[in-house]
Amino acid sequence: MKKDVVALGELLIDFTGSGDSNQGNPLFEANPGGAPCNVLSMLQNLGGSTAFIGKVGNDFFGRMLKERIEKQGIDSTGLVFDEEVNTTLAFVNKLPNGDRDFSFYRKPGADMMLTAEDVEKNAELIRNADVFHLGTLSMTDEPAREATVRAVTIAKESGAVISFDPNYREPLWKNVDDAIDAMKYGFENCDILKISDNEIELFTGLKDIEAGARKIKRDFGIPIVFATLGPEGSIALYKDMVIKKDGYRNPATIETTGAGDTFCACAIDYVHRNGLDNLTKDGLFECLSFANAAASIITTRKGALSVMPTKEEITAFLTNK
Repeated sequence: MKKDVVALGELLIDFTGSGDSNQGNPLFEANPGGAPCNVLSMLQNLGGSTAFIGKVGNDFFGRMLKERIEKQGIDSTGLVFDEEVNTTLAFVNKLPNGDRDFSFYRKPGADMMLTAEDVEKNAELIRNADVFHLGTLSMTDEPAREATVRAVTIAKESGAVISFDPNYREPLWKNVDDAIDAMKYGFENCDILKISDNEIELFTGLKDIEAGARKIKRDFGIPIVFATLGPEGSIALYKDMVIKKDGYRNPATIETTGAGDTFCACAIDYVHRNGLDNLTKDGLFECLSFANAAASIITTRKGALSVMPTKEEITAFLTNK
């Protein structure tokens, strides 16, 4: 069956801070997470049809994740259970300045164990996708790296649009050079790039984010680049156009988990509906405004995958601005 977007990568549990117990111990809430599935969840809310390819442990958390993505309407045909390795866990600690500190339990984690054979078994999902989406975390270790390359090859052969979000997480890489190599692979193969300001600076060494985004777009011939600037908003680079939109600072913000994924989904949805060939300045400004608003809303909620905003919520948010 035809899918608008198929994504491959990590599906995990984000343990997010939930105050302290009566004894003064930190409490954590087990939220379904993982960037690729967060993106798919938001796309489902925008009316898309999606499917996920990845691996979880055959444990309580893995079964919970399968149930949650199915509840969101994401096709779980490509979700594989690993009998040996447990579901990957991430503890997200909010720092005083609003940034996040991640502690991953992934040595190994089930998401790393996806194989090229697993991908081959689900190749029809990819062949029937309009858009194939990926990040870099499936390229930190084998066998998932080989599985990712195989999936991209199938997607390109079938004529799918390739969407890429580096989603750099420093603790998961043996060294920064490996992460930069994975980013380079994504840039070489993608048609849609969503990238954050800190990832642009990491890859190019440029503190001028627009200049860095221009360099990546030019050097790799990427049709459209969306650069996110945290609370400052976002930029779209398309042909010779540079479109900027300020962010929506939200007094109700509690954490930023999933903000980039929410933005990414809105950008993919816009390009999927309008094509890559004839996008307009006004249309892209509207896209950035909508995506910024969606990202602002998700920062007011704990977790991401299960609590993505609806189209109606985003429209109402923009109406009140």
